[in-house]
Amino acid sequence: MIAKRRTPITHTLSELLVSLFCCPSAILCLLAPAFAQSLVPDDVKHDTRGQAINQGQVIRLNVELALVNITVTDPYDRLVTGLEPENFRVFEDNVEQEIISFSFEDVPVSIGVILDFSGSMANKIGKAKQAALQFLKTANPQDEFFLVGFNDSAQLLSSFSPNVDDLQSRMLLASAKGKTALMDAIYLGVSQMRAANNGKRALLIISDGGDNNSRYNEKDIKRLVREANTQLYSIGIFDQPEYRSRTLEELNGPTLLNELTELTGGRSFAVDNVGDLPDIAAKIGAELRNQYVLGYRPSHKAHDARWRKIKVKLRTPKGLPPLTAYARTGYYAPSR
Repeated sequence: MIAKRRTPITHTLSELLVSLFCCPSAILCLLAPAFAQSLVPDDVKHDTRGQAINQGQVIRLNVELALVNITVTDPYDRLVTGLEPENFRVFEDNVEQEIISFSFEDVPVSIGVILDFSGSMANKIGKAKQAALQFLKTANPQDEFFLVGFNDSAQLLSSFSPNVDDLQSRMLLASAKGKTALMDAIYLGVSQMRAANNGKRALLIISDGGDNNSRYNEKDIKRLVREANTQLYSIGIFDQPEYRSRTLEELNGPTLLNELTELTGGRSFAVDNVGDLPDIAAKIGAELRNQYVLGYRPSHKAHDARWRKIKVKLRTPKGLPPLTAYARTGYYAPSR
């Protein structure tokens, strides 16, 4: 069954055509990997009973249906709505899959905010908190949130709550000091998602990307987020080299955040001007609520626990420039 919603809160196809007519020098946008919710995470496997759940959630393992959440943007990085099923192609391990369901709906989301309170954030923490609050303002009544803060270690500052004020009060009390345990904070955030009430799940990381005090390493966390049913977004607040001497960890920060978010189909936004933080946070909030959901039954039926690569391609409607799709890069097949 195909369920559609056409809500003019972003740029629809007609609006995009008008803007492109007015701006004929639009730059070419390359097709990129995007976000998918599929059938794998351990926390889903252990409580599955083969029952379908609400729209926007994962369909349980033994019905063999994968749901792929996709964000589409134009060459100016604006969200594009109004596409139809025939505009999408989904490949698993280079084999095209038959799309059997399609929707575009704003569904409840379980969200974790992971905020960097390390010493390197001392001159940015005020704006970082403001950005987190701006993101929370995009909430819907059925959304739920938790807050993880980290410096020398990662701490759960507020467990799941629909009340934004709870998170705000905890956030405002924290100050920036100490080292940076970013990997541990992501691990804690993914683990906390096991208590989520909504099938659609996301983490927002606000950090300068440096890590110098985690127990978990980069390899551990990449494996974790590939298995998790959680989309990662990040806002990277990076100092320019001329301002101060940056550590190796901080220099590698942008690359690390990009790689982690891409694995889950999310996106990483780099910020030079902290004044831009609230607007970027609001943009991420809007993006989470304007995604296409495609469903397919994987043609590869083996339960071998191996990585299945996902690729989403677009058939761009006539008259439009190439659009960009963001979806998860794959999932691990069930082991039984």
